[in-house]
Amino acid sequence: MKSNSLWTRQFQSVVDNGRNHSTVVDLPEAKGGSNSGPTALELCVMSLSGCVGTIFAMVAQKMRLNFEKLEVEVDANQSEGAPTITDVHIILNIQSDEDVSKIEKCFETTEKTCPVGVLYAQAGVKITHEIKKI
Repeated sequence: MKSNSLWTRQFQSVVDNGRNHSTVVDLPEAKGGSNSGPTALELCVMSLSGCVGTIFAMVAQKMRLNFEKLEVEVDANQSEGAPTITDVHIILNIQSDEDVSKIEKCFETTEKTCPVGVLYAQAGVKITHEIKKI
C-alpha cells in the first residue's frame, strides 16, 4: 500500500492511494480551512466504519448469515487534552432475519480481523459496540 499527499492551498491537500483513487482533506472553516473535505482524523474514523462494513459482509458470507441492509455508525471521541481519538462506539444497524446471537458472533469475528479496528485497538483506543436490528 502507498499513499501520497499533495498540498493544494491553505490546509487542503489531495491524498491518493497510488491506484487512481483520491480525496481532498481539509480543516473546517473554524480552524482556518475551507471545509472542502474531511480532516485526516475524520478520514481515519471513516476508514473504521468502512472497514467494519466490508469485513462484516465478508465474514457474514462465510457464515452464511443473510442480511438485506447494513449500516455502520462510528462515534469517535477525543478526550479533552488528548492528542487523538480515545474511544469509539460502533453501532451496527442490520436488517436480517438471523438470530441476534449469530449476528453478534459475526461481529466479534469482524472486530478481531478488521485491519483498521486492529490498529485502533493496538493504539489503546477503547472500542465498544452495539447491534441494532432494523
